[in-house]
Amino acid sequence: MTEMRKQTESSEERLFTADMIRSLGERLHGELILPADAQYDAARQVYNAIHDRRPALIVQASDVADVMSCVAFARQHNLLLSVRGGGHSVPGFGTCDGGLVLSLERMRGIRVDPERHSVRAEGGCTWADLNHATAAFGMATTGGIVSTTGIAGLTLGGGLGYLARSCGLSCDNLLSADVITADGRFLTCSESYNEDLFWAIRGGGGNFGVVTSFEYRLYDVADILGGPTFYPLDAEVIRRYRALIAEAPEALGALLGITLGPPLPFLPESWHGQPVVVVLTCWSGPGGEDEAIRERLSQLGPVLGQYVQRMPYPVINTLFDELLPAGLYHYWKGRFTRHLSNEAIDVHIDYGARIPCPQSATLLFPIDGACQRVAPDATAFAYRDASFATVLGPSWPDPTDSERNIAWGRAYSQALQPYSEEGGYVNFMSSDDADRVHANYRQNYDRLAEIKTRYDPTNLFRLNQNIVPSSHNMV
Repeated sequence: MTEMRKQTESSEERLFTADMIRSLGERLHGELILPADAQYDAARQVYNAIHDRRPALIVQASDVADVMSCVAFARQHNLLLSVRGGGHSVPGFGTCDGGLVLSLERMRGIRVDPERHSVRAEGGCTWADLNHATAAFGMATTGGIVSTTGIAGLTLGGGLGYLARSCGLSCDNLLSADVITADGRFLTCSESYNEDLFWAIRGGGGNFGVVTSFEYRLYDVADILGGPTFYPLDAEVIRRYRALIAEAPEALGALLGITLGPPLPFLPESWHGQPVVVVLTCWSGPGGEDEAIRERLSQLGPVLGQYVQRMPYPVINTLFDELLPAGLYHYWKGRFTRHLSNEAIDVHIDYGARIPCPQSATLLFPIDGACQRVAPDATAFAYRDASFATVLGPSWPDPTDSERNIAWGRAYSQALQPYSEEGGYVNFMSSDDADRVHANYRQNYDRLAEIKTRYDPTNLFRLNQNIVPSSHNMV
């Protein structure tokens, strides 16, 4: 009888018989992919090429029943289980070595309810999918800055984006969710049902089950004034940006980036490849104030190049898509900042002048306004007193450059530590940040661990920024 070997985290060998695999396949409407199959190599690819993983089984689920079958199979056979939504996990948690990859990529159904200003979307949807569906009704919700990002991972980690200052985080706009828990139950959670689980998944990551659908609150956002404005890499530009965010209406979503000047037609060629500051604008306020917004941007410093125009909201979420295709190498670090001090700005200038690769960028996400009107214990997202979430994003195409880029990112993060909070945004963490998980959740960690113990006492869902069950009843 054909057998397949599977290596667990503890290096204990297990055998899979053809009958066991057949029994799983017979319960699926989706596709079961094995290492010998022609599509295996494509199916196992990780968005972040720094990870090369070889799972024993890959299931491309087509419905909730498939998800339930996979969770039951992984639990029964003590399998390492990866859950993949959009697949953008920089630590590569969506794929594993020797275990079962449960991919939701085929589960992308969406239904907009314009009367209730809500949308329900399946767990395999990307923000491109959701934005396309809601834009037809002139509506949107907070959701990332890269359209190929999955809604699941972003929302479960909190959910930063251009609309956060006015609309709150993605998790703040979650109305309900359907979850398959470790014991195979299908649970709907909301403020009225399974409230503890609903609290935990709003920022607690994928620790508590497989979320098969999300229901979001929508806002009337159609066309916006958006696009990048480039400035020289100068501390005064960042200080003026800090003042802009402190005084600007919440309808102004404005991210600050430090990167190398891209080869864009509106940026002079002499600045291509040179360190620059870029402010990415998303003004969702009245169109009659567009010129005032442009004028305010011009006051931040010498404008090297600008493309700030009226556009449909979904377009603003595509501006990074070509810069960050699948297959690059990534090593990210995250920091929360309550006060963007002059000393921290000096660190950004220092390391920004030494960016090692054109695909790399540092981004500062404002998380004031509506984000701070949610109590720090109202969801699992703990840092409601932070003003900015910073991502240090070394990204590069050549694997021989890995050592240099990783060293830059680590040193940069260490240099910011004295001017930052202890924890950071979980969606910006790398695979070597397990020691920061407690700090990332701060005062909410103990409650999360207790909920984890009730819903996943054996830690089946451990390929994430892992919250360990209070019982320590580990696999």
